[in-house]
Amino acid sequence: MAPNPSDLPEIWSGRLVGAVAITFVTQGITIGAYAARLAGVQTKRIATSISLFNLFVTAGRLANLFMVFFVGPLADQASNAVVRLAADSMAVTAWQHTFEIQLRLIVLGGTLGMIAFALLLPMFTYLFRRGVHSFEFRGSIPHSLARLASPSVIVEVLRAQRLPSWSEIRAFDWRWIPKRLLIFNTVVMCVYAIGVQASYLASVLDVHWRATAIGLSGVINGIGTIAFTLFVDPTSAMITDQAIHGKRTVEEVRSMVFYLSLTAIVGTLLSQAILYPAAVVIEVVARFAGHVRL
Repeated sequence: MAPNPSDLPEIWSGRLVGAVAITFVTQGITIGAYAARLAGVQTKRIATSISLFNLFVTAGRLANLFMVFFVGPLADQASNAVVRLAADSMAVTAWQHTFEIQLRLIVLGGTLGMIAFALLLPMFTYLFRRGVHSFEFRGSIPHSLARLASPSVIVEVLRAQRLPSWSEIRAFDWRWIPKRLLIFNTVVMCVYAIGVQASYLASVLDVHWRATAIGLSGVINGIGTIAFTLFVDPTSAMITDQAIHGKRTVEEVRSMVFYLSLTAIVGTLLSQAILYPAAVVIEVVARFAGHVRL
């Protein structure tokens, strides 16, 4: 029996555009924050740079919380349709497949955001340098941010942007960078990019345990954050400190920032491959948790 055309979902909507836009910005901020490492070496103010780095990352994660206003209604719409059309397997499959496509578009938006912000790394590096000097002069983050928002400073920041030449890109040397740093960064970003989306997809695959499935997104992102804190951040911080003390060059830190950005982008691309398997795993875990008697 063919599904009723009125029961078929539409892929694009205002909520999907909003979710893609927020993911574009939040994932891009992750890349822009890498510039703090390089700015710390250039200004010799590593502690202040790391403080600004944490501010940048926290702002990105805070913005990511607004995703619920866009992805949540999309998931509810799909879940309600699955419940309403439970007797029509073709319609149910259509809704699940459409919702999966929507989630993949959201993940793709994050990848595009990372690429765009990676191209803007020179501008972000200059912005962090200005931020460090402004904070030292004023001693206040809010006042420094207000200063950075002035039109003259914005013009200076925009003028600092330039695209690297092919010869400059080829000069970035990956051979001295610890391979485990690049591998862990790829894996962490792969998991982090689809933690929320896989949970939402699992909630539509099995609507009986959708609340549990969505709740597991916090566990997944928590594991990703712990992995980043244990395996990525300390190594990159150590390399930055070595550059501060003259054991490494600024160019080596620049190469590290480039390859961290590159592996982060690769991680989000790979996340497309594990989105559905991850959703199935979350679905199984949610069903198991629902049947455990305590």
